[in-house]
Amino acid sequence: MIAIASDHAGYPLKEVIKEHLEQRGIPYQDFGSYNGESCDYPLMAKAACDAVASGSCEKALLCCGTGVGISMAANKVRGIRAACCSDYFSAKYTRLHNDANALCLGARVIGPGAALELVDVFLDTEFEGGRHARRVNQIMEIEAENAKGE
Repeated sequence: MIAIASDHAGYPLKEVIKEHLEQRGIPYQDFGSYNGESCDYPLMAKAACDAVASGSCEKALLCCGTGVGISMAANKVRGIRAACCSDYFSAKYTRLHNDANALCLGARVIGPGAALELVDVFLDTEFEGGRHARRVNQIMEIEAENAKGE
């Protein structure tokens, strides 16, 4: 199950992605927004990323105007490794090397065709592990240490 969410700026792209997921037979849960009315991307990111962190969803696809704001909010959720990508190489290698579990896209930065290509490579690329697993574990350890100080 894929978690998907957007703010108002990302809403049109999120709808295109949902249709694409349906065509591929990939189940998803939509965490909003549900229309183009102004809303706050941190709340949308939190809802979708909580589902990933809890294990009820495998990965998240998040959209806002630039992809940056929603990625910043997503990375505040414990257990999330969100990457804002606008090119194929970054979307592929954030899975291969970083085991990213959230892809953030800027609806005002890339068009639907490029976005769907990034969604596909992100969802279809497996984590390489090996030396990269050590680094991902280090990220998670830093996150855990920071959580202790809260």
